[in-house]
Amino acid sequence: MGDLVGRLAAATIGETFNQYATLPLLRDRLRAYLDAHGSAEVVLVGEAAGYRGARVSGIPFTSERQLTGTGPAEATATIVHRVLAKLGIEGEVLLWNVVPTHPGTATSNRRPTQLEIEAATPFLRELTRERTVIAVGRLAAVVLDAPYVRHPSHGGAAAFEAGLRRSFATIGRRRAAVRLFS
Repeated sequence: MGDLVGRLAAATIGETFNQYATLPLLRDRLRAYLDAHGSAEVVLVGEAAGYRGARVSGIPFTSERQLTGTGPAEATATIVHRVLAKLGIEGEVLLWNVVPTHPGTATSNRRPTQLEIEAATPFLRELTRERTVIAVGRLAAVVLDAPYVRHPSHGGAAAFEAGLRRSFATIGRRRAAVRLFS
């Protein structure tokens, strides 16, 4: 995974801000996160790094406040981690984005362009290979051609949680079937 972080830091992904290119701390955090979650069988994939989330913390769906207790908080990150903890699956899930760098400004997000999505595809393929993929939101679902859950932002927290519950119930049944027939 360390090689992935180095390649990501060197990448130009359209007009996005590459937080890993300029901040060694964020590369170190991402390496540690990927090492800790590298064996996760499930990956939740969102749209792109948010201006209060991975742009600042270096970890998808995670705000600086969640890591250090200071800095900006992000509603989506707070909801995602709360739901994963509530379901008892935080350690079983890898979090990632279709575009791991930040499209937008230091104070805003924008939807990634098709060219940015295409430029980020090698990273996405590498992290989703041989994993069960759950898309968070419609853009990720279209890009991944995968089942999706409602994005938790803008009033979607309850639907996000319900979608994850349904997804993990299905995943659990598939895992049990594999164990039975192995």
